[in-house]
Amino acid sequence: MTIAVLLKQVPDTTAKITVSGGRVDQSSVAKWSTSPYDEYALEYALQLKEAGAGDLVAITCGPDRAAKMLTDAAAVGVDSMLHVVADTTEMDSKQIQSILAAAIEHCGADVVLCGKQAADTNSGSTGPGIASMMGAACVGMVSEVMVEGDSFSALRASSSGNERVSVSRPCLFAFDKASTELRRPNVKGIMMAKRKVIETVSASDLGIDMGESQVIIESHDSPPEKPPGQKFEGADSVQTVVLKLREEANVI
Repeated sequence: MTIAVLLKQVPDTTAKITVSGGRVDQSSVAKWSTSPYDEYALEYALQLKEAGAGDLVAITCGPDRAAKMLTDAAAVGVDSMLHVVADTTEMDSKQIQSILAAAIEHCGADVVLCGKQAADTNSGSTGPGIASMMGAACVGMVSEVMVEGDSFSALRASSSGNERVSVSRPCLFAFDKASTELRRPNVKGIMMAKRKVIETVSASDLGIDMGESQVIIESHDSPPEKPPGQKFEGADSVQTVVLKLREEANVI
């Protein structure tokens, strides 16, 4: 059995984002990282592998720079890596899902783990969309998954609290934040990862006809700057502060 974990490289949450010519200036992003929810998917994919569920392949779709993220995944225990090299900036969600579904089939995986949403787009459509294309069970908002014989047990959040769901293959788990501690590469893992070869393919290699994107991005805009804060000193300002909290901030 092969387990696939889907990883997306996004601007680090501490990186400054600038807009130039109506588009996010990706060249100005100083640091790129694995999308945070994908990190939890990777951790539990490694745990499934260690429990004997099968070999683990990390898959990403993105530009050349995303290869480093796959190498980092190999440094913590991923067996193999597949990089679909593509410029996804103008693709719609269905196009990306089609590529990833084909990549999963290419690897022969029938158990897939991913983040519930990416930190840059926050659409949350990748997991359910891929599961639909695979004809697989989809479990979202997952915070834990484990092997139970020939099936898998997942803990997820629901409107009435946490619930445990059991599914069989093929299946896809979309991860929320979990309580487990994420592992980080050590020196030995980094050195071993450098010897592993990343399989690089294109969408056409996977037999995907991209067609035209159904979504047109008109422009990106930076959020409006927040107004400067107000500072009050001394007991004489208490009445003014209370009025502002009640009438402007609506907090009392």
